[in-house]
Amino acid sequence: MMRQYAGNRIGLSVVGVVLLGGGAYTFLRGTGRLPQAKEARVLDIDVAAYLAAHPWISWAGALALVLAAMVTVRWLLMALGWGRLGHRSGTGTALLCVGLKDMEGISRTKVRVVGGDRMRIAVTCPATADVGALVGKLDKEIVGRIRRDVGAEGMGALVRLHVRRGPANPRRGS
Repeated sequence: MMRQYAGNRIGLSVVGVVLLGGGAYTFLRGTGRLPQAKEARVLDIDVAAYLAAHPWISWAGALALVLAAMVTVRWLLMALGWGRLGHRSGTGTALLCVGLKDMEGISRTKVRVVGGDRMRIAVTCPATADVGALVGKLDKEIVGRIRRDVGAEGMGALVRLHVRRGPANPRRGS
């Protein structure tokens, strides 16, 4: 299974290579460094005349390209991790994993400290897990221990519990 960040990096790489190739071709063609006929044009004469008669089309195209560039830059920044609040706490994540070691099927855990006064905890479990026992254990034991070891005793904590759905038709038996 491919991780989300690897997919983002591959997607950004493909888009970047295509745009770089298109820009290099256009630059080399525009400066006359590629072999071409003397009367070769990038646009047909009829298309160029139509665009000259309707200048709003060029402005709409430029606006669309600026919006696409803004979306791409946001995608890049989010893939690089900018915009996320706080920093990961390896100690907190280790304590969370140790506290949940007897729970079956826990697949993902994360602890993030935000601003020194708040903490975000994320736990992912299967639909078959005993969610009541998990929440009780988090509330009574684990969150307090993480607060003591990571930050201040009065630190606020937001716990997000993600319950994964099982496959639609699970295989049974053999």
